[in-house]
Amino acid sequence: MSLIVGKEYCKVDTNGRFKFPIALKRQLASDDGRFVIRQSIYADCLELWTYDSFREEVEKLQKQLNPYRREERDLLRKLTEGNVIELDSNDRLLVPPEQKAVIAKAKEVVLQSTGKWIELWDREAYDSMNQATGDYSQRAESLLGADAEQIAADGPKH
Repeated sequence: MSLIVGKEYCKVDTNGRFKFPIALKRQLASDDGRFVIRQSIYADCLELWTYDSFREEVEKLQKQLNPYRREERDLLRKLTEGNVIELDSNDRLLVPPEQKAVIAKAKEVVLQSTGKWIELWDREAYDSMNQATGDYSQRAESLLGADAEQIAADGPKH
């Protein structure tokens, strides 16, 4: 699995294609060039995974979720719903019709890495989300602060 770091802005053509940024492509040089794109269940964006990372994620989900329980099967189906896409000869990605509605009006998209996958946002939706999400310092303190306090109490691990 590749570690993906960065945020890039890309112009989208009328066919829904955009040039994949070289800074991100270099980080994925060891991968085979295939991606899986799916709609996020958490936000109005798409998720772009390397094929290998997505395969690992699906294998993990298959171990965690019981396909004989309807609720878990439905979640597995939704989380594995995606399309395999590849860069064309000009290093462009074409968003498939099934997911194009998420960025249909976009003239520019934002590719925001999460470390494991890349979120693909309409630029306006990304800017709105960033303004609406609030104070990250408070969120970091409440969600991660207890871990930091425990580490401080336990001392560094060697």
